[in-house]
Amino acid sequence: MKIAIISDIHDHRLKLRAALHMLQEADEMICCGDLCSPFIMKDLGNGFGRNIHIVFGNNDGDHFRLTKIAGEFPHIQLHGEVAELQLGGKRFAVSHFDNIGRMLATSEVYDVVCYGHNHQFEVAHDGNTLKINPGEIMGELTGTSSFVIYDTDSGEVAKYVVE
Repeated sequence: MKIAIISDIHDHRLKLRAALHMLQEADEMICCGDLCSPFIMKDLGNGFGRNIHIVFGNNDGDHFRLTKIAGEFPHIQLHGEVAELQLGGKRFAVSHFDNIGRMLATSEVYDVVCYGHNHQFEVAHDGNTLKINPGEIMGELTGTSSFVIYDTDSGEVAKYVVE
């Protein structure tokens, strides 16, 4: 199973649309938060027709409208602050915050832990747990707009840069 992992959109619709076009090979998507405005939820729902798992970030202030719009898309699942998922035979934990993600990785409960917040791309292991920070869709803080596709069968993590 191929899982697209994105984070830190921060209302950058053009970068998001380009990323969504690039990640259509994925079977499911994980979003590690900081969509920001509720209209981004609509862009996600319209731009990717398979399951999307979303956790809230610190800049996702309007939970009411984000939740309301997510309800228009049966394939979007909101998980609050932290998600525990079983995808492709792997146990995932997802948080927006990098410090929480790193802590979850040390628990050795999960095969994969995904997080964002600091906008820094990172793929590393903590024991047997794979840690993935896909970087930022926004692309302004680091100068690179990126996301990841993780293949649960092969274990391959591919970084994609959005132009």
